[in-house]
Amino acid sequence: MSAPTETKLWGGRFTGATDPLMELYNASLPYDKKMYAADLEGTRVYTAALEKLGLITKHELSEIHRGLKEISKEWESNSFVEKAGDEDIHTANERRLGEIIGKDIAGKVHTGRSRNDQVATDMRLYVRDELKIIREQLVSLVGVMIKRAEKEMDVLMPGYTHLQRAQPIRWAHWLSSHATFLANDLQRLDQVIERVNVSPLGCGALAGHPFGIDRQFIGDNLGFGGLIGNSLTAVSDRDFVVETMFWGSLLLNHLAKMSEDLIIYSTAEFGFIKLADAYSTGSSLMPQKKNPDSLELLRGKSGRAFGHLAGFMMSMKATPSTYNKDLQEDKEPLFDNLVTASHSIQIATGVLSTLKIVPEKMQAALTMDMLATDLADYLVRKGVPFRETHHISGEAVHQAETNNLSGIDQLTLEQYKGIDKRFEQDVFKVFDFEASVERRTAVGGTAKSAVLAQLKNLESQLA
Repeated sequence: MSAPTETKLWGGRFTGATDPLMELYNASLPYDKKMYAADLEGTRVYTAALEKLGLITKHELSEIHRGLKEISKEWESNSFVEKAGDEDIHTANERRLGEIIGKDIAGKVHTGRSRNDQVATDMRLYVRDELKIIREQLVSLVGVMIKRAEKEMDVLMPGYTHLQRAQPIRWAHWLSSHATFLANDLQRLDQVIERVNVSPLGCGALAGHPFGIDRQFIGDNLGFGGLIGNSLTAVSDRDFVVETMFWGSLLLNHLAKMSEDLIIYSTAEFGFIKLADAYSTGSSLMPQKKNPDSLELLRGKSGRAFGHLAGFMMSMKATPSTYNKDLQEDKEPLFDNLVTASHSIQIATGVLSTLKIVPEKMQAALTMDMLATDLADYLVRKGVPFRETHHISGEAVHQAETNNLSGIDQLTLEQYKGIDKRFEQDVFKVFDFEASVERRTAVGGTAKSAVLAQLKNLESQLA
């Protein structure tokens, strides 16, 4: 049996060679190397804490930090040379550090540390920083929606339930609706970041640090907001991974719902909006086609994001306490989830920044039957119980249809009085779409004042 590769951090116990397929099966460097900066930073601060304990000298610390800077430059310039035996980012960086500053000093950086607390730290640092970038992207998206809503406040369109025309609303109200979902996502994201941003470093493999390292010093210098208070929990906790992927899944669900609306609105049958060429594609067969592929992909990515979450939940559902190799399955779905969320937000921002609305099409889609509720409300204002007015208004719709009229506004006053004697000449003031949306002044309504209040509230959430 040949000896194991020298670069293995765990090789001392073993004398037999590893199956080459097992080497490949076990390796995570191809995807966890994107955490190189977090891994180097964790080592920089950890070794500073070792120096505080007197476990390494100031000279050794200086050499370690010099080597870490050089490794960082190599990763940044894409000149870092990966070698056989670099099974993960931790092994690769430590191996390279030994080549730069010598193994005698480099061999001390792992004193009291395990890859269990090291990888948990790397992931939290990486996820925290990625989520902060995503947060700024989401703020930008909601900001675009607010600006469009303010600019296009006067445009009216049908509001739908069951995809059937229901009541008139403002285009700005529609924008505000989806912006509100995304603002809620922003609030949830801040909560996720807070829970991600706690330090596991200094907990070793599972039982804590044998030299009494200053974990608070480490946490503070890595920008963590607190420490994980139990060493067993610290190395095994992947709730932050689940929460991050759940957040990404819910975000994508909200973007998918918005995309579905816009896909429908972009069809010739609706014609409410026109997508920019930059976010559309054509057909390989039909020259006239302009397909909303950007929106369809946004809709489709929601399934991908949920798949990440569901898959990892099954991987971790019955793992025993502390670290188990199953947890290596966290990185690929997590990283892909983060990229999917980031790219989706940016595409949605591009789509909403560049699409054109067709106000005349939206206006033409408004029909008088959509004011049937306003007709019922007219009688409510005269003291008639709503349940009674609902029936009366329905009868007006029925008569208009029976007489082949284009809408309930075409019934005469005599016909209205035939339905109910409490109708008067002022009933015809009901049949005004602008007046309809302006009647709904309560918080959350379609009146201009109400929509402006919604947008102001959204802006405050972004701040």
